[in-house]
Amino acid sequence: MNAAEGLEPLAEDWQKALAIVAHPDDLEWGSAAAIARWTGQGKQIAYCLLTSGEAGIDGVDPAECGPLREAEEIESAQIVGVSSVEFLGQPDGTIEYGVPLRRLIAAAIRRHQPEIVITGNFRDTWDGDVALNQADHINTGRATIDAVRDAANRWIFPDAGDKWDGVRQVWAAGSPNSRHGVDTTDTFDLGLQSLKAHQAYIDGLNRAFDPEEFLEGVSRPTGTQLGTKFGARFEVFTP
Repeated sequence: MNAAEGLEPLAEDWQKALAIVAHPDDLEWGSAAAIARWTGQGKQIAYCLLTSGEAGIDGVDPAECGPLREAEEIESAQIVGVSSVEFLGQPDGTIEYGVPLRRLIAAAIRRHQPEIVITGNFRDTWDGDVALNQADHINTGRATIDAVRDAANRWIFPDAGDKWDGVRQVWAAGSPNSRHGVDTTDTFDLGLQSLKAHQAYIDGLNRAFDPEEFLEGVSRPTGTQLGTKFGARFEVFTP
């Protein structure tokens, strides 16, 4: 989709959402500003992180890194109005798509009973061309799509809670196939603060990185397609 075609605004006639992503900081690279908008409207949003991001900083041992990144994610979530943050204990860097992962995510969906499920881009690339995505993101997103359907079927994973068939849509943030978006102009600064809360991870990148420059770079083009200053883009799926 090119800029001239624009993006369709996301529906906002819902009250509860659950964000399911692979790592601490995955939501902060663009989606957190959207989440701040929705919590500001009084919506309830919870986070489920499959891993603790323990393999994410080269110079920090995983035993130290996991708790550090969990603490940063909890602070980051609070900045955008999210108080419920769960870490599901999957191995960072080696998340495998399969029935056990679907069961884990289905149980979370049944526990939280959301209307909207938010996940990350699970396409092979970020740009629809050559900027390769990472296996944890791909496997998490694909398992989330399937787990939404699993959660709605009482005969699948019957020991993982009562069925929940109230999910209306799944939104994959940052997908190159996005056709929907949301205005984040008024909450851009909260999204930026949320990203900056991941200071240990940012320091561990071992390169010059400007969080504000990065977020403006991904938010301005989306805003242009929405007719706003800043925006966040999502690919929408209907179970």
